Amino acid sequence: MASPKPELPFPPLTIRHILNCSYHAWHPRYRALTPKARVIPVSEKFLQYLRADGIVLPPDSSAKPVASARLDINEGDLGDDSDREDDPSTSWPETHSSIVSTIASLGGHVTPKLNWSAPKDATWINPFNTLECCSANDVYMMLKSSDFITHDLEHAFDGCLDANAANNSSRDDLKIPYHLVLRKWVAAWNPSVECRCFVRRRKLLGLCQRDLNHYDFLPELRPKVLELVQEFFEKQIRNTFPDENFVFDVYVPQPYNRVWLVDFNPWALRTDPILFSWLELLTMEDPINVVEEDEGADDEDASFMRLPIWTGAAVLNVNAAAGIPAMPPTPEESGASSDEDDPEVSADLSGPRTLELRLIKRGDPEAFSFSTQQYSAHKLPREVVDASSGGYDAEQMRDFSKRWQDLVSKGEAQHQGEDSSDGDETT
Repeated sequence: MASPKPELPFPPLTIRHILNCSYHAWHPRYRALTPKARVIPVSEKFLQYLRADGIVLPPDSSAKPVASARLDINEGDLGDDSDREDDPSTSWPETHSSIVSTIASLGGHVTPKLNWSAPKDATWINPFNTLECCSANDVYMMLKSSDFITHDLEHAFDGCLDANAANNSSRDDLKIPYHLVLRKWVAAWNPSVECRCFVRRRKLLGLCQRDLNHYDFLPELRPKVLELVQEFFEKQIRNTFPDENFVFDVYVPQPYNRVWLVDFNPWALRTDPILFSWLELLTMEDPINVVEEDEGADDEDASFMRLPIWTGAAVLNVNAAAGIPAMPPTPEESGASSDEDDPEVSADLSGPRTLELRLIKRGDPEAFSFSTQQYSAHKLPREVVDASSGGYDAEQMRDFSKRWQDLVSKGEAQHQGEDSSDGDETT
């Protein structure tokens, strides 16, 4: 019998931690540091519309939504007026009016977001394949097509220590003040200079690239980004955000002389650590002040700007705590030229760790994600996700395997039947 996986040593997650990361909660305090956006309170009727099955859009006389405009759908193709559904926006006219007017005030092009999540997994429904929305109907279509938005609506407090107690006492204790965020669309937005930053006990542990592609110019820019983000954190974020453990996202646009605050995320397993691991973030020691790289350092060899603090024994201890088996040495590690033979490397391993910006290297597997549809994992069947995450016991796995084999056999039989039918027609 396999031993249970050890739990990561996260501090308790509470409802207050989640609410502190809601856009409407932190935006008033940091409004001058964020890209231009408007926050719209939404009605309960609008939330019911988002939760309802199917996509029924209000009639839009001022402008076609992006999808219909790009796909050249004729009004006549949609049937007679008598065949159409009733206008759903009549149940939430104030919210609809606010959305329409806000889009116009932001130049006619916006990016939507709910309290915590943007519908990044629904860009497939947008002909631009981006989050750009040009009308209220574009916003509704993106929100209703997104699993991320559904998570905000139905599972915002999953994993919170006090969620069950609040749920047992009164549903009002879990009532969330939902808001729709519309951010002005920036066509020149460059995802390569977005960074995720990790803060533990009000100390910046490290940051990493958010976009999982390799960019040749980033290693040279690393010292500048580290300096900017460290200064931004110390002056603007460290003592002003209510939690002592959190994650925040930033954007450093050209000419790389300022930092924009993009979002806050809870210090919890639900937040993607991207190029770090949560075990690493939870157990690493605090970094000292940033030390810039030597100007002559090779970009490829110096992909990470850091001085590791862990000796080999320390790494083995952490891996053992996580149930990670020891790996045999690689040929390079067992050869004559080892790290121990290099006095500079040995000194680094025993020295303090500096603030680190992790980047995707050219040879990393993540650097080949151009051909992979982002968030494609959210389109997998629920059974596959549960099975891969250990959510099934042995009996359920056998049942799942049998059903899968039956489906495959049925598909093959149907395919063979079609082939034989085609052969009879041609003879």
